Amino acid sequence: MSHATFGAPDLTTFCNLDALGLEVAGQRVDVRRAVLECHVVEADDSCRSCGGRGRPLGTASRRLAHEPFGGRPTTLLVRIRRYRCTACARFWSQDTSAAAEPRAKVSRGGLGWALRALVVDHLSVSRIAGGEPVKLFV
Repeated sequence: MSHATFGAPDLTTFCNLDALGLEVAGQRVDVRRAVLECHVVEADDSCRSCGGRGRPLGTASRRLAHEPFGGRPTTLLVRIRRYRCTACARFWSQDTSAAAEPRAKVSRGGLGWALRALVVDHLSVSRIAGGEPVKLFV
């Protein structure tokens, strides 16, 4: 590989967030945990009732547990834009169903990781929930 071509580092792709419709805007990493601040990529500014345009009102935050990276538990802090329709005055938030089910505390990537740890690695549920790193070679 003497002529390898490298691209720019992309945390969104590395953490599998592009499949969830999220993009990383920032990170906070300490010894015990990592928090990735994300926002929804797709704008969702058309009213679901009348089809009118929405006016941005601000953002709300949603915390989702995600698959661990670097041996530490990872949390997604998702910033969700809120809108108000200029025609019918209804309120709504951006759709985050690609990232997680409504009211869920774990992202779809985190669920996939937990299921693989349970079925393939034969870890207990308490060990998965504790976020202990898996020792592959002991």
